[in-house]
Amino acid sequence: MSAQHLTHTQADRRSPRIAIVGGGLGGLVCARVLQRHGRTVTVYEREPSSEARSQGGTLDIHAGTGQQALQAAGLFDAFSALARPEGQEIRMLDHTATVVRRFLPEGEADRPEIDRGQLRGLLLDSLAPGTVRWGAGVDSVAPLDDGTCRVHFTGGATDDFDLVIGADGAWSRVRSALSAARPRYTGVTFVESSFDDCDTHHPEIARLVGHGSMAAKGSRKTLTAQRNSNGHIRVYSAFRAPEDWHTALDLTDGAAVRAHLLGRYDGWDESLLALLRDNDGGFVHRPLYALPVPHTWDHVPGVTLLGDAAHLMPPLGVGANLALLDGAELARVLVTEPTLDSAVRAYEDVMLPRSAEHAKACGEGLNRLITVDDAQEVLFPDLEGMRSS
Repeated sequence: MSAQHLTHTQADRRSPRIAIVGGGLGGLVCARVLQRHGRTVTVYEREPSSEARSQGGTLDIHAGTGQQALQAAGLFDAFSALARPEGQEIRMLDHTATVVRRFLPEGEADRPEIDRGQLRGLLLDSLAPGTVRWGAGVDSVAPLDDGTCRVHFTGGATDDFDLVIGADGAWSRVRSALSAARPRYTGVTFVESSFDDCDTHHPEIARLVGHGSMAAKGSRKTLTAQRNSNGHIRVYSAFRAPEDWHTALDLTDGAAVRAHLLGRYDGWDESLLALLRDNDGGFVHRPLYALPVPHTWDHVPGVTLLGDAAHLMPPLGVGANLALLDGAELARVLVTEPTLDSAVRAYEDVMLPRSAEHAKACGEGLNRLITVDDAQEVLFPDLEGMRSS
């Protein structure tokens, strides 16, 4: 019998072969915690390098989830040195640019902001050299009868592992080994744009957004803006529309997209329309998808999921925090439970109901933030509840 085909019991008597598919936040923190405890792990990432694409906007890292995971990873002090406590400020406006509500940080930094790219870089730098195999796409995985799992890589190669952790996001290739569920369109689309060095070049936008985030709300649509590091501001036009709303629109034509958005927000205050009119560069289409709630599966030895692969939900400040917590908790039980299988069962018994609760709250929060019906309340009746979900 080859080393790759040891029985599950035999595998637990030696250092198990663990593969993490996906180099996002959850997978990387899982790898970091495992390595802190002397375990060997390999992360397989489809992208060719860490600089292959922008990592997105800013994240508020919560004390009871994301911060807890960073403490387990031994990276909390390094995170705190980069984080922006002032970024917790939120301004809520109506479509006339009248401030409806304003939230300010209270006491110690509970949910400081950090750019996703900065946090990912912090995690990558903490790993042993060679941990991440860049350009290693995974097409599928197949659980084997002996409790191990075979990974089918892009290009035809295969390899067997004692445990495969699917941390490969919304369109996970690992998920199909456990579940037939696919992400569904939520009915809400985001169109992203941005401003560079706002404090110098766009002072009016900088004042409108403030130190953290701004959201202006109308019926069936919002305009939100988030301050990132170095004066960079990302803007999201969010509205309800059919999934194919852009069929007659060339999304690569910035002028055409701008004209379309200005039409959608016709009648809004000019200070808000400037978020659409004066941005630097083009627009990025980001339709929102979510997995069914609850998303569960029957336990299968040799494979599990974390983060968006397990519980994709609307982006209301919860997903990244749960991915970090998933990764840290899975790593913890992998080094404390007597067998891999008992560890994965213990992890799934906690993670699945927790994620279902948060996904339900995020779905309800999205419906409050971007109303389904024109007759619904257009202000912010329960924002604090959404922020704590």
